[in-house]
Amino acid sequence: MRRFLPRLILLGSLPMLTVACAAIKDSKPILPIRQYEMMLVGRVDAEYVGTDNCVAKCHYHDKITDDFKHSIHGEQLKPGTGLPLVNCESCHGAGSLAIANLDDDPDLNDAQKKKCDTTTFLDIMNLPPQAQSLICLKCHSAASTPSLTHWNASPHAMNDVSCFDCHKLHQGPQQKVSRDEMSALCYGCHPDVKAENQLFSHHPLREKKMACVDCHEPHGSVQDKLLKGMTPKETCTRCHMEKQGPFAYEHGDVMENCANCHTPHGSVVDNLLNAAMPALCFQCHGGHTLDNTAGAKQLFVNRCTDCHSQIHGSDIPSGNGTLRQ
Repeated sequence: MRRFLPRLILLGSLPMLTVACAAIKDSKPILPIRQYEMMLVGRVDAEYVGTDNCVAKCHYHDKITDDFKHSIHGEQLKPGTGLPLVNCESCHGAGSLAIANLDDDPDLNDAQKKKCDTTTFLDIMNLPPQAQSLICLKCHSAASTPSLTHWNASPHAMNDVSCFDCHKLHQGPQQKVSRDEMSALCYGCHPDVKAENQLFSHHPLREKKMACVDCHEPHGSVQDKLLKGMTPKETCTRCHMEKQGPFAYEHGDVMENCANCHTPHGSVVDNLLNAAMPALCFQCHGGHTLDNTAGAKQLFVNRCTDCHSQIHGSDIPSGNGTLRQ
């Protein structure tokens, strides 16, 4: 009986797992943007008091305040920059009610363990992801990277990813993900890419010589897979410029999409190829044959690039028009 007990428990939990998985796949309708804007109004009976008044009455926010002053957002508090004003109330809403019951002496408030009333702020962490992102887009859609114009229609936004999932604003002055930490962040949602990057042939993400954003634009793109540039080839030739061309003799039908032959995140074949040669080339080309002494035909099964070394394109014709050096 003991031997069958784990199986019975597993079978009994299957209906619960099925219901849970079904809930994950349920579509969540996106509300009109006006509804999200109303969520960000906050307490209409509160007044704006400024960052200095927000943080001056207690010491609980000293570390956050110091990090904020040294961040790119804190730099915008300096007069004369001409940048949009960014302070505590820009994200959390008007703060007069939060500090209304505090004394002016911060040490006295600390001794009495009195803190600001955070329930009067916007409940940012419990807002829908679209509303969370709208807090940032109030400023960044007009004064930030142009790719944010694609955010609302991007795969990340459509899959309930918000700015706060990647940007941790109160964990230090660095408010962008560092290149060393970026792979681990992206792998949290893309474990398949992490597995592919462990293969023999891979781009040097593990070696910290490049980062995901070298190829992908996480905020939105006109390309599939959030690639940078206008075509896959343009993305790849930012680093592989020798493959860019134009060539007099191009590899027809595959010049604009390197993924026809290469898999970008990792492969068991050298040079990130989708398959080993000559099988890769046989997917489009018929194999060569050779007359042997008996007059029969024999298939060449060596690497195609032993002869066709300029496989991405060449300016030098060969006798039969193939791409050879």
